[in-house]
Amino acid sequence: MVDAAVRPKTTRPHTDNADANLRIDVARVTDLLMGTWADTRREAREMIKDSAFWRKDELGKDEHRERVLSQLHLLVDNKAVHRAFPKSLGGEENNGGNIAGFEELVVADPSLQIKSGVQWGLFGSAILQLGTTEHHEKWLPGVMDLSIPGAFAMTEIGHGSDVAAVGTTATYDPATEEFVINTPFRGATKEYLGNAALHGVAATVFAQLITNGVNHGVHCFYVPLRGDDGVDLPGIGREDDGLKGGLNGIDNGRLSFDHVRVPRTNLLNKYGDVAVDGTYSSAIDSPGRRFFTMLGRSCRVGSRSTARPAGHPLWGSRSRSHMPRSAVSSTGPTGRRSCSSTTASTSDASSRGLRRRMRRSSRTTSSCRSSTGCSRVAPIPPTTARISRPWPLHSSRCRPGTRSTRCR
Repeated sequence: MVDAAVRPKTTRPHTDNADANLRIDVARVTDLLMGTWADTRREAREMIKDSAFWRKDELGKDEHRERVLSQLHLLVDNKAVHRAFPKSLGGEENNGGNIAGFEELVVADPSLQIKSGVQWGLFGSAILQLGTTEHHEKWLPGVMDLSIPGAFAMTEIGHGSDVAAVGTTATYDPATEEFVINTPFRGATKEYLGNAALHGVAATVFAQLITNGVNHGVHCFYVPLRGDDGVDLPGIGREDDGLKGGLNGIDNGRLSFDHVRVPRTNLLNKYGDVAVDGTYSSAIDSPGRRFFTMLGRSCRVGSRSTARPAGHPLWGSRSRSHMPRSAVSSTGPTGRRSCSSTTASTSDASSRGLRRRMRRSSRTTSSCRSSTGCSRVAPIPPTTARISRPWPLHSSRCRPGTRSTRCR
């Protein structure tokens, strides 16, 4: 019996001179490995040979932040950040090339890569993908030339990556044609945002859009943070996350809003709009589908989106779009909510995992009156707005207490 651990020698000795002289075409293999955007990668690698892009480990936090900001200006000077933006504004509309060049920056300084991703891949992308031509012409030139450094204000202390359940509100006031951006409780503070602590003069803020007493879910708003004098505008709260375990060239921080008013037109309204009288309209009827479409589109420029695009099995004909009940709306004037949640109906395994996470978040972040099932309690924002739900709270297929696979 042959020992499985002993492998017979199958390599024959080189007896033929032709075989002995075989060589790998290194240049050809390199081209193949560098992929479709090889020229872009070469340009980026050549650019970061300049020592001005290199990380200096001896710098303190404050000096490192200023050095990385100066490096972002060098990227602008080298036209290395415009590839994904519209040709009408001086870009190339080349998302693939943009990502390829972005990946190479990590060799110079990881802080440079991430901060540039925040500026052009998140903040700028949100304006590009969620806004309209009016917004593009108004703000994108400043985003591209770095005269408008900005933050991507999505993540919150209390909800983390559960974006559908963010607590920040944007309530429309028809009398002044303005949205009132508000952080109603501490857990709704935007957290760990690049450019928020120091350099950002504006932010794309994700908040629950409320108009005429109805919560239409998460939408994105362009919110100025500072005036022309460099001083934070009234109602803007800004905190510095300070020294971190790494990436200290990025000024991560927190943002909060105390009834900050922005014009109605600051709503990035590609997928949902509010008329002067407060009437809401959207070409996407399903709140869940609209939410995931906006979430997926908001990160298209600088990185690969992790959200599910339209056409994913989650949007199958038998699915029910889902948004957690832990959004800022309440079910009545008392502001009480139960721990139950609606669920999506699909057999896709990843969708079931998504439903479980959303249901768990809905249970644990709602103000729960039951004695079990809720390990965390977050205050309910002070609003009596109701959420717009095109689905029943409990369908005939999913009654409380049943153990159908559709209810898990």
